Formats: sequence, structure tokens, C-alpha cells
Amino acid sequence: MYYKFSGITQKLTGSAPTAAYSPQGLRPSVPAESPTMIFATPTKLVSEAGATVEYMGASKINELQKLFQAPDGVPVHLKRGLPDRLLYRTTMALTLGGTLYCLVALYMAAQPRNNK
Repeated sequence: MYYKFSGITQKLTGSAPTAAYSPQGLRPSVPAESPTMIFATPTKLVSEAGATVEYMGASKINELQKLFQAPDGVPVHLKRGLPDRLLYRTTMALTLGGTLYCLVALYMAAQPRNNK
């Protein structure tokens, strides 16, 4: 026995399997065409590109693996130079500053008020 929530009586009622698994009369449908793949989709249409298909650029995975997997003892977030160091320092400063601000606000909120 399959059960379905009845909108009229606001109770569970017995029903057929297709009605129980298809709420509000919706029926499962299979698309007629498979969706296009989003990975490795050319950046230009075939009509625009001509005979060859162009992608965004050469893969930089090997270069990045050599950079990030080098056993030099430097943390990953500091391996790319000055912009990464500035981003790391700014993020840490904002995190610590926000934490300190919250602690001061909690301390001030916990103090009793003098009502005269």
C-alpha cells in the first residue's frame, strides 16, 4: 500500500504507486536530448572558429603541481609571491580584528548598566 498526503482532507490516504511518487500530478520525464557537457566545451562555436576548435589556453596543471608540491617547507598560501602574502596578511588581520571586536562587544554587553 502506498500513501499520499491529501490536500483536501489534510490526511494520508491510500493511493497508487505512481500517484504516491508524483506529487501534485507531476510526472517524471526524461529529456529527449542529453544536455551538453560543460567540461571541455569550446570557447567559440564551430562556425566561428573555423576548422579547429580553440580552448581557453594550455593546461597549467603540470607547472602548478611543480610549484605547489615542491618540498621547500614554505606554506602553500605563500608560494606565489607578494600578492598572495598580502592577501594572507590582510585576511588574517581582518579575522583577528573581527574576533577582537566581537570579544570587546561581548564584554561591554555583559557589563551591568547604571539606571538612575
